[in-house]
Amino acid sequence: MTLKTLPDYPDRYALSNELHARPFPVLDAPCNAVFLAIKQPKNAAERDRLVDIAHLIELLDRYGSPHPPPGASHYSGALGRGFLKWEMHTEVVTYTFYTGDRVGEPFSSDLFKLFPADWLAKAPGNAVTTSIVHIETVAPEDRARVMEEKFPTWFVAESLAASRVTEDHAIIAGDFRIDENGHSRFAVLANPEISSARLGRITQRVLEVELYKSLSMLTLPEARKVASTLDRLDRELSSNALGLEQSHGQEREDLDRLLKISAEIEQLSTNTAFRFGAFEAYSAIVGQRIEALREQRVGDSQLFSEFMMRRFDPAMRTCRSARKRLEDLSSRASRAANLLRTRVDVANQEYNNETLRQMDNRAAMQLRLQKTVEGLSVVAISYYAVNLLAGLLGPVGKTLGLDKVTLVAILTVPVIVMVWKTVHRIREKLEGDDAP
Repeated sequence: MTLKTLPDYPDRYALSNELHARPFPVLDAPCNAVFLAIKQPKNAAERDRLVDIAHLIELLDRYGSPHPPPGASHYSGALGRGFLKWEMHTEVVTYTFYTGDRVGEPFSSDLFKLFPADWLAKAPGNAVTTSIVHIETVAPEDRARVMEEKFPTWFVAESLAASRVTEDHAIIAGDFRIDENGHSRFAVLANPEISSARLGRITQRVLEVELYKSLSMLTLPEARKVASTLDRLDRELSSNALGLEQSHGQEREDLDRLLKISAEIEQLSTNTAFRFGAFEAYSAIVGQRIEALREQRVGDSQLFSEFMMRRFDPAMRTCRSARKRLEDLSSRASRAANLLRTRVDVANQEYNNETLRQMDNRAAMQLRLQKTVEGLSVVAISYYAVNLLAGLLGPVGKTLGLDKVTLVAILTVPVIVMVWKTVHRIREKLEGDDAP
């Protein structure tokens, strides 16, 4: 029964199909896998994907093969006498060409002639890795002889890693070096009874180990440059932090230096955020793909996992160390800024307290001056008031037999009291009006 009336959640089918979008190849030995990964040198994650698709279509047209659907991020189909698998990743585009035609000797550079030279010259980016996987069937009893005879001519013994994988269905080998033709070499010696699907999965995982190993290693030069810059910034920040204890009164200069250091750290973090985030994802995929191969030791050869532990993991630790140092330095700069901010706040508080004390002193001085002026005002007003009243009441005083001096003496005290009360009442009223 189908629910025709129930609408589908947006992208339901697209998300479901994404799980099946990149199937493993189905291979029959003997055959070869020619692998090419192309990446733009800068801002690869933000590149124009239509350019990648146009480059693929140009290759398909050379062989008369059908085009991928619009907006495709992967493609699989026949290409000439072989089979092409194309994938668009976040940063790279990969081409894997599987062919059963034995062209010359194993790992011959002629295999890459399957990709036309003029077409390669127009690639939208540079080669991150180019690899050849030589696949043939070898009976278990012949493995030791084949490895002894052929591996010394195929690989560099010092770097060779080889292991039995997927319950001894095949032996994989590679030295992770770039040969004289510019390609990495891998070999898959499969049991005659191995299924085509299992052989395809083993080959695909070997290629993914090489791809994601190469993408992870792109972070190493960036990490080294970051480490060199961090050494300088660390010294500057340490010097500036020690100076905070001694440079009183130079908060502005200290703040300017801290801001400059913090801005450079932030810029460094922004510029490396994607690269440092990407290498963690890529290096994790390397470990997962090797784990999926379920390695077992063959002879005295090191396993792929052992090679990665000795050669690959130290590089990844260098990258993690640079990222951790960058994060720590950013935290230290933030703490130094907080300390300086606290110091500035304390200085500001002391300045404010001193300002308030000075304001209190000025207010007290003004109050004393006001009282002095008030007393002088009472005397002056009383003087004029007594003289006015003495002149006004002079006739009355003569009638009462009082001379002017006696009359002034009688009027002085009451006038002074009255003037003082009047002035005091006016001041109280003004103070009352100014109160909030």
